[in-house]
Amino acid sequence: MFKKERYQLFVSHFSARQPNAETELQYNNPFQLLVAVILSAQCTDKRINQITPALFQRFPNAKALAEVTPDIVFDYIRSVSYPNNKAKHLVGMANMLLNEFDNKVPSDIDQLQKMPGVGRKTANVIASVIYNAPAMAVDTHVFRVANRIGLTNGKTPLAVEKDLVKNLPEHTIHVAHHWLILHGRYVCVARSPKCSLCEITHLCKYFQKNNKITKIISDPTSL
Repeated sequence: MFKKERYQLFVSHFSARQPNAETELQYNNPFQLLVAVILSAQCTDKRINQITPALFQRFPNAKALAEVTPDIVFDYIRSVSYPNNKAKHLVGMANMLLNEFDNKVPSDIDQLQKMPGVGRKTANVIASVIYNAPAMAVDTHVFRVANRIGLTNGKTPLAVEKDLVKNLPEHTIHVAHHWLILHGRYVCVARSPKCSLCEITHLCKYFQKNNKITKIISDPTSL
């Protein structure tokens, strides 16, 4: 199967079944999403959604967050990964949002990355989710699933990002990010992927390769 056909089948399948796929992080405005995404680095969305209600109640906007020290923020996020660093990042981000961006979350990837705690992945999430920009955030799920399926053979997150952006129809990129994440989170898991439940084995390189190996082991005469 040529790569072009694989992409066409991928888009066709998920466009029909998950046309409105979206982030599982809970938020009410761009500021809250930015906070949630910064916190979600190397942490589950489920955990972030457990702590953000109290955090957002205490710090409803950038001004409130910028007025406190990281140790106060730490008390609200102590159960996430790397809480000390993330507390510092959140306060620094809030200050920069107020002082350099007029309290508006920027849409530009490079501008977003100027803020503490905002790397390329986080910047792509914000640009994609808030502004529907054709940006592809590559986390562990996207990296794993895109490679397994055969949409890319990129060895780095940036290589995978470029390959996906190049080959996906532009209008689907912002939602394709969620297709890959959700598929990786619930079906194409890191260990023991649930191929028996998967609806895209017909286009998946990983499945086709392993299915062939299984057939050879069970029936050596098939060689």
